[in-house]
Amino acid sequence: MYTYHCLNPIAQVGLDKFTSNFVHTEEMAKADAILVRSAQMHDLKLGENLLCIARAGAGVNNIPLDRCAEEGIVVFNTPGANSNGVKEMVIAGMLLASRDIVGGVNWAKENAGNADIAKATEKEKKKFAGTELEGKKLGIIGLGAIGVKVANAARTLGMDVYGYDPYLSIQAAWNLSRDVHHVTNVDDIYEYCDIITIHVPLLDSTKGMVNADAISKMKRGVILLNFARDILVDEQAVVDAIKQGKVRKYVSDFPNPTTAGQEGCIVIPHLGASTEESEDNCAKMAVQETMNYLENGNVVNAVNFPNCDMGICTKDARITIYHRNIANMITSFTAHLGSAGINISDMNSKSKGEYAYTIIDIDGELPEAVVNKLQETEGVIRIRVIK
Repeated sequence: MYTYHCLNPIAQVGLDKFTSNFVHTEEMAKADAILVRSAQMHDLKLGENLLCIARAGAGVNNIPLDRCAEEGIVVFNTPGANSNGVKEMVIAGMLLASRDIVGGVNWAKENAGNADIAKATEKEKKKFAGTELEGKKLGIIGLGAIGVKVANAARTLGMDVYGYDPYLSIQAAWNLSRDVHHVTNVDDIYEYCDIITIHVPLLDSTKGMVNADAISKMKRGVILLNFARDILVDEQAVVDAIKQGKVRKYVSDFPNPTTAGQEGCIVIPHLGASTEESEDNCAKMAVQETMNYLENGNVVNAVNFPNCDMGICTKDARITIYHRNIANMITSFTAHLGSAGINISDMNSKSKGEYAYTIIDIDGELPEAVVNKLQETEGVIRIRVIK
């Protein structure tokens, strides 16, 4: 029996996926798993029993990833589960920026008491005229789950789409329209595109990537959209570029003092994934990842450990070992098991940066003394025995 705790309200359609082998606990310290959305966890004390944290969403900046890795706590996220909701908001953002819809709506609201509003409309509407999306060049930086959906949707709108992603996955490539131009230099996006949208993860290498230098390479009158993370963009540089006429509009899903209320900035209160469908999808994926990990030891969509999957455990026992990514670890594990006369029926080991994760299926019983020897191996962080 496993226990889970929810730090935020998690969609019931996801929690209903838990089998009878899982029970909810109100005491976080007693939980084997935590499900979370936006709650800040950096200052929380994590229980000794805690084995995993599942983030029902993509961003994990609210979770202490390094501390979790050092304690052998796997952190999952749910990539792609909210991609359709975000895609639709990006398309809406392009329309809001290309056509002065907000200005027009505000004008109608301000003139609601005018008995001749219909007549005034014909005179004033030219102030809110904009441009169409069809035929415009759209540049997409990052072709992950969201970027691919945006690219394909833009093609159906008649846009000329350019995509940049040096780490384009095979799955993404299969899903991407063949009409999308794949460029290998991000400067090509900056130089040729009328509208640019960014969909990359927040890393040291991507923080502030859209800066004054990048903006200087863009076309005059470019529209920028940011539904990924606010600090991917040097927003003060964008505000300055708007005042200079270089940037026509900046659409952001992340309100802050730099952009909120600024001329030329359309700031949305983080609504990209705020749909019932997205929340349901994220909850279901988070629950599935949690169950698969606790019951089978499989790591899928982890952000602080490597993904490692050996399917459903059908052998007598499965050992999962969290360890540092250093030499001779596998040799040590097999030596301990071999000296105890234990046969290894299957094994898989993956590494990611400083850490590694190994799954070993064995035939027969696993004496506690052997488990202790494995745990005492230098470089081992944590061991779990399943079944």
